[in-house]
Amino acid sequence: MTGGQMTDTASEKIVLITGASSGIGEATARTLVEAGHRVVVTARREERLAALAEELGHDKVLAIAADATDYDQMADVVARAVAHYGHLDVAFANAGTGISQPGTEQGDPEEWKRVIDININALLWTAHATLPHLRARQGHFILTSSVAGRDTHAGSIYSSSKWFAYGFGQNLALEMAEWQGRCTTITPGMVNTPFFDQPKPDKLHPQDVADAVLYAISAAPRANIREVHLMPTR
Repeated sequence: MTGGQMTDTASEKIVLITGASSGIGEATARTLVEAGHRVVVTARREERLAALAEELGHDKVLAIAADATDYDQMADVVARAVAHYGHLDVAFANAGTGISQPGTEQGDPEEWKRVIDININALLWTAHATLPHLRARQGHFILTSSVAGRDTHAGSIYSSSKWFAYGFGQNLALEMAEWQGRCTTITPGMVNTPFFDQPKPDKLHPQDVADAVLYAISAAPRANIREVHLMPTR
């Protein structure tokens, strides 16, 4: 499957994407709009979101600048999204960040706070704010974990935060199954995004993860794509 090609159903979905101003989030917004969906894009960089909405069309994109680590701001984004479109079908909790100083003993506790806020708390806030609306539609929650959340890395706080995301996704899938909701955890390997100081052209591209999101939400309602694990070919 390539970007913009749906696999099963052509029904339009309303999709909330966090961390949508660049990288995976931006690529996913483009891919879903091309596939016929409408999106709500949110991130802290208002100018990037506005440019994306202008490019893709304000009839297809609602841009709301917010900090996903602030629960009140996240709840406001969800409320405005539902007021604008009438409902919410999918939430893609994609916002995330890494660590520049690896390890525990030599690590930076202030940096850890930021990582926990974005990789863990923002994920929880997004889930809590969107689940009542997703339940009403038997909707879909998607989150970005990492291959680092499935393997051990010496002293890695980043890996630990992605272990939380991975475990949360598995547990949330069981909770949502009680009302026929779907939950997908995406665990990519290294992706060539602004996350890194140097380009990684031989690794995964944001489009690869965007395609995985489209694949998951396009599956027949009877099929819950519980996990998509992507690794670079090389």
